[in-house]
Amino acid sequence: MNVFRLILFVSLLISFPAFAAQLTLVLKDKENKPVKDVVAALVPAVSEELAGTPPAEMDQREKMFMPHVLAIKVNTLVRFPNSDDIRHHVYSFSPAKKFELRLYHGSTAEPVLFDKPGTVVLGCNIHDSMVAYIYVLETNYFAVSDEQGKLQINAPGGRYQLQIQHPHLPDMYSEPEFVLTDEPNQEKVIALEKLTLPASTEPVDEFSTLF
Repeated sequence: MNVFRLILFVSLLISFPAFAAQLTLVLKDKENKPVKDVVAALVPAVSEELAGTPPAEMDQREKMFMPHVLAIKVNTLVRFPNSDDIRHHVYSFSPAKKFELRLYHGSTAEPVLFDKPGTVVLGCNIHDSMVAYIYVLETNYFAVSDEQGKLQINAPGGRYQLQIQHPHLPDMYSEPEFVLTDEPNQEKVIALEKLTLPASTEPVDEFSTLF
C-alpha cells in the first residue's frame, strides 16, 4: 500500500465512525397512510458538539417553496434563490428567526443565519399561498421523510431522545428513552395519531402574476 492509499484509508476511517448504526423510521397517519415531510431527530442523552455544516437552500419555483420542509442544525446559513420569473418577498415572524428578504428574483438575496433552535414558518408577502417550514435542531442526527413516509438517520449506537415534528402535528411526538442499538439497521413504524392533514387545494392568486 503506497503512502497516498494509506492516507486515504485513514481519512475514511476518521470520516465514518466505526460504530455508526442506521435507524429507519416509517411514519404513518391514523389511517395507516405514509406521511411525508416529517422531521425526526435523535438528541443524545449526553450533549455533544455540533459538527459544521455547509449552507442549505430553500428555492422558490412555480410560486412554491422547495422543499416545503427543511431540517437544519443551529448556526446553518440558508440561501433563498428565486427560480421564478416573478419576484418574491420572503419573510418570517417566528421567534426562532425573524427576517425579511424584500422583493427580488434570482440569487440576489443574502443568505440567512439560523442561530436559534425552533420552528421557522416562512411566507411570501406577495403570494399568500406560499408557505414553508424550517426546523432548526440542536443535534447532528436528523432526517425528513419522503413520499413513502420513510427516513434514515445514521448515528452511533446509544441512548437518545427521539423527537418527531410535522407542520400539522399539534404537539411534538417524543420518546425520551430511545435506544439505538449497534445493529446495521434498526427499523421502527410510528403512527402519528394526532396528525391532521389539510385537504389538498391550490388557491388562485391572479394579483400575484403582476409581480
